[in-house]
Amino acid sequence: MKLPADAVISMEKLKSYLLTELPRGDKSRFLAEAGYTTVNAELLERDLRGQILSCEATPLPARGYGDRYEIRGILRGPNGVELPVRTIWMREFATGVVKFITLIPLRRERP
Repeated sequence: MKLPADAVISMEKLKSYLLTELPRGDKSRFLAEAGYTTVNAELLERDLRGQILSCEATPLPARGYGDRYEIRGILRGPNGVELPVRTIWMREFATGVVKFITLIPLRRERP
């Protein structure tokens, strides 16, 4: 199934969580490999929407506030580096709105 193209992707989540170095669960270094930074967070939003959200979503078990979905794909950054990622999305029970929850780096295949 495909999730709606107008799913909510919070710029605050991208800048303050994914693209900011954190002491635990840091994802900023992984995303920086492809050229994503807090300065160009809008490119990450655009690429999540255009490259990942357009892929098939797999349902996951629902949790608390809504139905969850996983989309795996390759995120090609502004510098051309490709990152294998797993993204989690949720359709809220209360509103029906689909929201981006998180991005999880996937291991790269070694030659």
